[in-house]
Amino acid sequence: MIGVSCVIEKIHASQPLTHEEVTALLSTNDTAVWNTVYACADLFRKKYMGDAVHLRGLLEFSNYCIRECAYCGLRSHNINQVRYRMKPEEIIDQAIRINTYGIKTVVMQSGEDPFFTTEILCDIVREIKSKADTAITLSVGEKTFEEYAALRTAGADRYLLRHETASPELYNKLHPDSRFEDRIRCIENLFKTGFQVGIGSMVGLPGQDETDLAKDILLLQKYQPDMIGIGPFIANPETPLGNDKSGTIEMTLRMVALARIVCPKAHIPATTATGSIDPLGREKALRVGANVVMPNFTPQHYKIHYTIYPNKRCLDEEGSKCNGCIRAMIHSEGRTVSTDYGHAYRLTHNQNG
Repeated sequence: MIGVSCVIEKIHASQPLTHEEVTALLSTNDTAVWNTVYACADLFRKKYMGDAVHLRGLLEFSNYCIRECAYCGLRSHNINQVRYRMKPEEIIDQAIRINTYGIKTVVMQSGEDPFFTTEILCDIVREIKSKADTAITLSVGEKTFEEYAALRTAGADRYLLRHETASPELYNKLHPDSRFEDRIRCIENLFKTGFQVGIGSMVGLPGQDETDLAKDILLLQKYQPDMIGIGPFIANPETPLGNDKSGTIEMTLRMVALARIVCPKAHIPATTATGSIDPLGREKALRVGANVVMPNFTPQHYKIHYTIYPNKRCLDEEGSKCNGCIRAMIHSEGRTVSTDYGHAYRLTHNQNG
């Protein structure tokens, strides 16, 4: 049996953790232990990323999706989902608007929508880059190596493709039309094409236990991604998992902290989902290792229909108001708002330092 005190010693020494050690840590509910872990995570965040919080302007431009992920309200078989698809010119105009608020990254996110071919996305990326001083993050699902390479060449800087769970068995169960090995292949292709890469997982999935969550932490430790998105599973009644329990804020915060500890130089957001299960969820995440927040600039008449999960936070707010509230929240935590692009640590720092 692994002693938790030994794991804490390894964390203090910045030593790699084993699956058994992470499992043992996640299995304890000792408040003192977790207060120590949280303090270490916050220390690592401050040491490597500083006190500035990076803002990423989120733009959910289409909720059409060909996938059947068991947890997602956008799944193609959800006949109750009101669908929308922004026009390319709307996307470009909104990205430019986000930039006028002093936000240096736009995150273009959608379901896997066949309408938005790689050619169309490349044209949108090039047009935004020609008109706005901004970094562009894409989150549009699984594509071929050649498609990723084309998007990178067009000027996209970053790509988010969460692995969702590092348990192949659980992944395949939740994704009837996708396979874990395909998702990993896509992630590895993103690294090869030169993107700043973001991966991440859900916490509290039905059938998930501490050993599965430990696999997520070990996968992060292995790949050392530039960005890590971790949020709770939130049951959506329009999905096959609608009657299952949602993830907890406690375990979500544990995973955020451990992600910071094994990947001290990653950008880690305090996710909207975390704020949706706890009114102070994003603030709590910022205290245990997070350094990014994503105000939602999707036009409100579209935003209300981007329902991956129910009761999403800030659905009734326009982007300008959301931006103001988030900046106030960051300052209330004694943190500052970054004014730079928030590119990957490996691109902005001497890796020998």
